[in-house]
Amino acid sequence: MTRLPSLGPRGEGWVVIQFLLLGLVGLAGAVGPGWDGPLRTGASLAGVMLLGAGGLLAVRGLIDLRGALTPLPHPRAGAALVDTGAYRLARHPIYGGLVLGATGFGLVTASPLALVGAVVLLGFFRLKSEREEAWLEAHYPGYRVYRARTRRLIPWLY
Repeated sequence: MTRLPSLGPRGEGWVVIQFLLLGLVGLAGAVGPGWDGPLRTGASLAGVMLLGAGGLLAVRGLIDLRGALTPLPHPRAGAALVDTGAYRLARHPIYGGLVLGATGFGLVTASPLALVGAVVLLGFFRLKSEREEAWLEAHYPGYRVYRARTRRLIPWLY
């Protein structure tokens, strides 16, 4: 059980906030101040790797959900619990992929503001996933066991 608000019958408000935050990260990387010098080359390389890893994680999460896919945090009626593929490694791989991608974007654009936005995004997805998991636990009898053995957002890390 969670005290976090539903923000709509199926969590529509969470999705709106998510897209606003992603847009702000993109804007920060495009217009925010950046850094220069030798650090930029290394940061850019790390950023490209994080963008790639995040993209792979998020896309694999989308593919693995198949018929259970919904843009909303409330589970789709009649859908089975997915705990294979990317979901074997993280309960919310799409969210984790977006956080990794936002971090990579901040490094590639050398934008401290975009990196701050990635941290905010991580905090937001922590809260959104908590709200979502209350619904998932009510919907799927085996969710509690799955949650106990699987990382939240980023495989092997968090």
